[in-house]
Amino acid sequence: MMGDDIVLRGRIVTASLDIADGVVAADGGLVTFAGPAQDFPGELPPDAPAGQVLVPGLVDIHCHGAYGSDFSEGDPDGAERAARYLHSRGTTTLLASLVTGEPEDLVRNLGMLRELAGHGLIAGSHLEGPFLSGQQCGAHDPGLLLEPDPVLVDRMLAAAGPTLASMTLAAELPGAAELAGRLGARGIIPSLGHTAADHATAEGFLACAAAALDSAGNPIGRKRPTVTHLFNAMPPLHHRSPGPISASLSAARAGKAVVELIADGVHLAPETVKLVFDLVGPRNIALVTDSMAATGLADGQYRLGSLSVTVAGGVARVDATGAIAGGTSTLLDVVRSCVAAGVPFRDAVTSASAVPASLLGLSSHVGDLRAGMQADVVVLGQDLNLTAVLRRGEWVSAPS
Repeated sequence: MMGDDIVLRGRIVTASLDIADGVVAADGGLVTFAGPAQDFPGELPPDAPAGQVLVPGLVDIHCHGAYGSDFSEGDPDGAERAARYLHSRGTTTLLASLVTGEPEDLVRNLGMLRELAGHGLIAGSHLEGPFLSGQQCGAHDPGLLLEPDPVLVDRMLAAAGPTLASMTLAAELPGAAELAGRLGARGIIPSLGHTAADHATAEGFLACAAAALDSAGNPIGRKRPTVTHLFNAMPPLHHRSPGPISASLSAARAGKAVVELIADGVHLAPETVKLVFDLVGPRNIALVTDSMAATGLADGQYRLGSLSVTVAGGVARVDATGAIAGGTSTLLDVVRSCVAAGVPFRDAVTSASAVPASLLGLSSHVGDLRAGMQADVVVLGQDLNLTAVLRRGEWVSAPS
């Protein structure tokens, strides 16, 4: 490394590359070269340590917090600390997710996250609620759930401005399909989730959302509706009542939707994760964490929105109901869990980088390693353990 020049050597693995001996060079916060070492035009660094792997910065479109802070708390300092911790663990781009809360709190917190996005710490926000099913509320306060309310939507959109990227909706609620169309027409991703919808209702919702996103246009990347943590907070697949899972898998298989998977070894069995990759392919999956405040910290008592949560053995559960209350893994942990489940490493990296970057319309900046892209690089060692993280051309470490 000389001045601002950074030259890294190792195996490069991205959605578009798998190079056994490669070089990634960066200058001024941008990648200047990514390719075979033999083609590098400058002075080569020494041979990389055995097993060193270079992957793009990971992109998480569903996380609620980390390092003791919940994005729904409305604390700017805590939100910044959570984001910086996630950066240091390889998630260089993220959406900050809000759980269901009081309308005034949601409006205020969207404004706070808008400022965080303006500082470049997050890529935008994701509203998981309040327009969710009471039958499938999971770790959301059932007393705060609402049917789609155009007036509240207007207030939330005004507070978030262009930084609201995604909203989870239960398809069966009155006005949900219409709201999906309205959001999609603005380039905001409607996400099917926390739903008890039947197959036909879920299928219609995803089709409406896809058509609206297509009408909005997206010159960089490809926005598609998503499915919020497939399998979780929805009825199980049944052979006589397939419900939203069958509709989601069919849409993803056709390339008309992207399904989120919390492949952390808690929310889904490894066999389920591998099955979905086999069925729909990595280009139709976004790996997510659903991370909450305990991520990066020890077991104990935490909060998720208005709910009290206990974390034991790394598993977070709502005290009142026992429902799983988000995740405690980082996205790199999820990638490793996928590999342990039998998913090819490159496929897992694709679903944790290129796919979510495309959904957010950021494919020209993040999610891959090509000249001109942001210099976001995760350096891994043996067993895919984290060695270092480069974000926008600067080495990052966990906040104090």
